[in-house]
Amino acid sequence: MLLLHGAGGSARQGLDLLLPLADAYRLLLLAPQASASTWDLIAEGYGPDVARIDALLTGTFAAYPVDGVALGGFSDGASYALSLGLTNGDLVDAVLAFSPGFAAPLVTRGRPRLFVSHGTDDRVLPVDMCSRRLVPRLHALGYPAEYAEFTGGHEVPAEIRQRAVDWLVGAAHRRTPT
Repeated sequence: MLLLHGAGGSARQGLDLLLPLADAYRLLLLAPQASASTWDLIAEGYGPDVARIDALLTGTFAAYPVDGVALGGFSDGASYALSLGLTNGDLVDAVLAFSPGFAAPLVTRGRPRLFVSHGTDDRVLPVDMCSRRLVPRLHALGYPAEYAEFTGGHEVPAEIRQRAVDWLVGAAHRRTPT
């Protein structure tokens, strides 16, 4: 699970998105730091952050038995996770996008599963301008997208984190042949 922080945030903030749930769900968490105050796509297009993420994933695949790749993020990190996840849907199984502003894939490959959440009182990335427009477009393009709106602002409440991980792990178990 690659976790991406919001603008002005830190790798630790990305990690903290799911750290309380990682052990119970056997999630291997990776949380890189953006090379600038936010991810390169938001500022100038894909560049050093993609290279850093590629290197991190390559090292992780060499060191651990990875069964499935998911991307997640909050705010600008959610937009970046969606953009990378849709571009690399042949590698990425799922994306957890907490309060995204947009998705800007270069191309689209595969059909990763998507979980999107957003607060109804978000004043940073208003839900009407962001997720309420984005999710219907994703559905129209054929992406399986679970959408969770909650009463609150620009945040990720504990119950939304839990719902996202339950969705992620439940869907992963359903895809495993018996």
